[in-house]
Amino acid sequence: MSVRRRLIGIAASAAGVAAAGAALGVARQRRIIAHRGAGDHAPFGSLRAKPRTVVTDDGVPLHVEVDELPGSPLTVVFVHGYALNMDCWHFQRAGYRGLVRTVFYDQRSHGRSGRSREGNATIEQVGRDLGQVLDQVGEGPVVLVGHSMGGMSIVALAEERPELFGDTVVGVALISTTAGGLDPHRIVAPLLPSTLGSALAMRTMAVLARGHRTVDGLRRAGQAVATVVTDRFAFGDDVPASYIDFVDEMLSATPFEVIAEFFPTFTSFDKFETIHALTEVPVTIIGGTRDKVTSIGHSRKLASRIPDAQLVECEGAGHMVIMERHEQVNAALDQLLAAAGERVGLS
Repeated sequence: MSVRRRLIGIAASAAGVAAAGAALGVARQRRIIAHRGAGDHAPFGSLRAKPRTVVTDDGVPLHVEVDELPGSPLTVVFVHGYALNMDCWHFQRAGYRGLVRTVFYDQRSHGRSGRSREGNATIEQVGRDLGQVLDQVGEGPVVLVGHSMGGMSIVALAEERPELFGDTVVGVALISTTAGGLDPHRIVAPLLPSTLGSALAMRTMAVLARGHRTVDGLRRAGQAVATVVTDRFAFGDDVPASYIDFVDEMLSATPFEVIAEFFPTFTSFDKFETIHALTEVPVTIIGGTRDKVTSIGHSRKLASRIPDAQLVECEGAGHMVIMERHEQVNAALDQLLAAAGERVGLS
């Protein structure tokens, strides 16, 4: 089934067309079943495309990969979170490959992207980076999907370039994220040696940053403990060990110096009063009820500030809901793509 027909079918189903509602519901469910488990058939980190480079306004090269689909009426851009990389979207990439054009990239200083200059590791800057990605590899109408810091990147972009929303950007998904009011300790607890997590504060981070190589060594030496901490903070329910190991690998691969550089931006991040641009497009907000990093309260607050936003609460899921409840997340994204499709004349 083409992505155009898929979006039309989902949109019609969501609208509840009386004459064909049952048939469309069955067809949609068959499509979901057909793609269920797609990510389980490929090892984590194995989904690749020819790399591209997007250079930011301050000269940082971003590693970008595009899963092309000729004739796709939409492009979906996935924006990952703090201390992760594009591979965290494994189940979404597997689920949408061949169905819609998708763009993935590593945020500055993360994964295979270049390092940020000192002082430029901010939410405002990664918002501008996202704008550069849209300018250079975005094609046609775009749906933005952001997890954690990736969602904050979208919020920052909406503040700086509101004219994109409703024109270039026709849909937004904000997953396990917020527009402000974060508890900094919750953000970095899984990334610190366990003996240091309870003593976290701005001054502590500054001191640790000066000895970042030693901290990285402690993180590696305490790998067994780190795995337990990752499980506790990243997930809400029991998940396969491979999920925990994969997330832990991404976290461990992010140098502590990078973690420390970004940390101050979370303490001052507050854009709840400036997210009005998001009201111009369909918005889906997804959160896990057991998220220990950005609690479900953040998702509920976002939903209360964005009229007509669809709030999806994943019962029992943690911060890495995109893995832990990937089928539920992908189903919610299906509905968002359907709503975005209506905006570009696919209904």
